[in-house]
Amino acid sequence: MSEKQWTRRAFLAATTTTAALIAGGCATKPSTARVVPRKISPNETVIVGLIGLGGRCRDIGATSLKIPTMRIVALCDCFQPRIHSYIDKLGKDQNWKGYADFREMIEKEKLDGVMVETTTHARAWVTCWAMDAGVDVYIEKPMCLTIEEGRQMVNVARRNKSVTQVGTQQRSIALNNWASDLVKNGAIGKVHTVLAPDFVSPLHWEPKEGQDMPDGGSPNWWDIWTNQSELRPYHHDLQYGWAQWWDYDGGGISYGVTGWGTHSYDQIQRGLGTDETGPVEVELEEPVTTKRVGEFKERTISEDETGQAYYDMVRNTSGPRAKVRMKYKNGTELKLHLDADCSPGLGCIFIGEKGKIEINRDRVSSDPKELLQGPDRPGNLTVPETQPHIENWIECIKTRKRCTADIEYGQRSSSICYLVNIARDVGQAGKTLKWDPDKERFTNCDEANKFLARPRREGWELPDYAKKKA
Repeated sequence: MSEKQWTRRAFLAATTTTAALIAGGCATKPSTARVVPRKISPNETVIVGLIGLGGRCRDIGATSLKIPTMRIVALCDCFQPRIHSYIDKLGKDQNWKGYADFREMIEKEKLDGVMVETTTHARAWVTCWAMDAGVDVYIEKPMCLTIEEGRQMVNVARRNKSVTQVGTQQRSIALNNWASDLVKNGAIGKVHTVLAPDFVSPLHWEPKEGQDMPDGGSPNWWDIWTNQSELRPYHHDLQYGWAQWWDYDGGGISYGVTGWGTHSYDQIQRGLGTDETGPVEVELEEPVTTKRVGEFKERTISEDETGQAYYDMVRNTSGPRAKVRMKYKNGTELKLHLDADCSPGLGCIFIGEKGKIEINRDRVSSDPKELLQGPDRPGNLTVPETQPHIENWIECIKTRKRCTADIEYGQRSSSICYLVNIARDVGQAGKTLKWDPDKERFTNCDEANKFLARPRREGWELPDYAKKKA
């Protein structure tokens, strides 16, 4: 695709793919040459491109238009009709340019940053390419498909001195951080237990007869979309329902392990002060079964339940579930036990010697109530919930400081997601799996270690140097 602006008329008249994509697709390794990001003065506008134009990116794009310190100039999606529909929805007056190859977009538009809103299974590959090209990255959560892949992403970020922000936006919500700091600084004494939901794990794809490709894509767009995963015949359920399948995500649906769980676990990590480490034990407490996420019986809902706004959102959700217990080095136990009709779905409950604090998205409660009645308590959000998070990323691009949800923090919260799924995949109920958070390996279960990485399709490997810490 050329630099041609993607107006409605231009889209209908444009060719189906770039010469680069026809010649070689995207299946080439990221560059090993370092590119230094340009220095941006405090008063400059940060130039940004969007990669992956699905539903989540529409929310991100709409919010980004409210931020005067950044300017979106270009969009990219390997399935070209999405470019047209995105601009038709959000960008008719924005003068955006559209690309099928994000590398061409980065090169031609001289971007400062990109927002990687692709499918989860493509996210690491795209992110590493972008960081090697010298641009800073906002990475949708979960940031990776496996624990090993996530560590490689961190290594690439550190090598390139990239400014990274993972999309766990609760870290940029003032009320969440204030309450987390109370927990971390001892307001409830030593935390002995943390309660969080029993989220749904992904399903495994059952082979289906392939379907006709949708109109509008380039000849090799499905190969590009598939990225590291097995190249299967096209199916609508894969293109639009990928988040529920093990090969493409870790349970990315609402009330899924990586869908909502990433937020919940990241909230736990911040409150416990374990941003750059993790638990040391993981135990599957019962056999995995497919069941609903709650009974949703008629009852009086207490005003102290921070999750009440989310209960009905997942009323009909079901999937593979089983209670999991984890333990941190200091003895704090994490119990993933709660159902969706009685839990802080995007948060958790910290229980200590002097009381408990429940933290959800921009909502908190406590027992005793006095714990949260300090004069310094922040007010609630008055802007879209993702806006402060994006603003923090933009500010850090200018200052080169670490973001509130730096890639290392994202790696640790994503790792808890995959520890849950690994414990369920191994299926040894009652056995304590010993986890070394420094080496990021199990020390007593070789079978579990097999799930830390996955074979990648040839041509979609991450850079070799990513295997070693920068």
